[in-house]
Amino acid sequence: MKRALTLIVAAALLVSCAAVLSGCGSDTEQVTINVLNWGQYISEGDDDSLDVIAAFEEKYPNIKVNYSTYDSNEVLYTKLAAGGVTVDVIIPSDYMIGRMIAEGLVQELNFDNIPNYKYIDDSFKNTDYDPENKYSVPYTWGTVGIIYNSKYVSEEDVTGWELLWNQKYADKILMFDNSRDAFGIAEYMLGYSANTTDPAELQACADKLAEQKPVVQQYVMDQIFDAMENEEAWIAPYYAGDFLTMQEVNPDLAFYMPEHQGFNLFIDAMCIPTCAKEKEAAETFINFLCDPEICGQNLDFLGYSATEAAAKEYMDPEMASSEIAYPSKETLAAGTTFSYLPEDTSRLMEKLFMEVRNG
Repeated sequence: MKRALTLIVAAALLVSCAAVLSGCGSDTEQVTINVLNWGQYISEGDDDSLDVIAAFEEKYPNIKVNYSTYDSNEVLYTKLAAGGVTVDVIIPSDYMIGRMIAEGLVQELNFDNIPNYKYIDDSFKNTDYDPENKYSVPYTWGTVGIIYNSKYVSEEDVTGWELLWNQKYADKILMFDNSRDAFGIAEYMLGYSANTTDPAELQACADKLAEQKPVVQQYVMDQIFDAMENEEAWIAPYYAGDFLTMQEVNPDLAFYMPEHQGFNLFIDAMCIPTCAKEKEAAETFINFLCDPEICGQNLDFLGYSATEAAAKEYMDPEMASSEIAYPSKETLAAGTTFSYLPEDTSRLMEKLFMEVRNG
């Protein structure tokens, strides 16, 4: 049903786009925007879903999208901080947006070019990482939990983050391949703040992660899809939205959120780096993604949670009411958001993680 509904609405969108071509500046000079996004993070027409980029280029024929991906906030940061690149739109997570603002890597937006910002729910505005709503437009939000294969993992073992250390499942456990998510799990287990800057606590987290390493099959990001769907691995921490996508392929997969220990509650948002060359066209792209109809169809396919209630009207009702995509207020109360950490703390965390991962 989900894919059938998506196909019908996708066709309608393409028709509506074609109807407005005469007002899209077809005689304007052609520009290309470089969009850098997470892997598996936009609907590309698979399984009869809406091809978001194709729909955008159909509506705005003078703007072409050069689309590429990264697999962690840290990889994105390194690419931009090193310089020598031209990127017009990025979609980092909350704590990384805070860091990029502080370091002057992103620029203020012209919201006259983003009128669909009005649809963003107030609960995703005035955030700690962008308190004056100058630099970012929320794209999705979600939670981090444990994905496990119910065929092979005993329910009695699914008690919390410690499942990722369970020797019974050695070599069938995956772990995050980025320092912030990995350390977050250790911090929840040890009872520390998910935003600690204490070097001694960070060292204790590294020691905890080192204890885990003997049971870890591999450290992954986008590789998790094949490994969990094909049952090459049975247990992994990951994002709830991606779990919903994986479960469609393998119905034996289940999701557990360790509310008693805490978990990450995140927002990913669209920004324009200071190295951008086509700012107005980039804002046009951001505005397009905020259209409730586009947003609804995009996130219905992705499984991630929409930052605008109006988008749910264009989703499969099953997705719009999913308790995993949209947990209760009581559940969300146990989640914490990662904050921007001082530079010396970020460097220490990355150093310790690489020592664990590679040592």
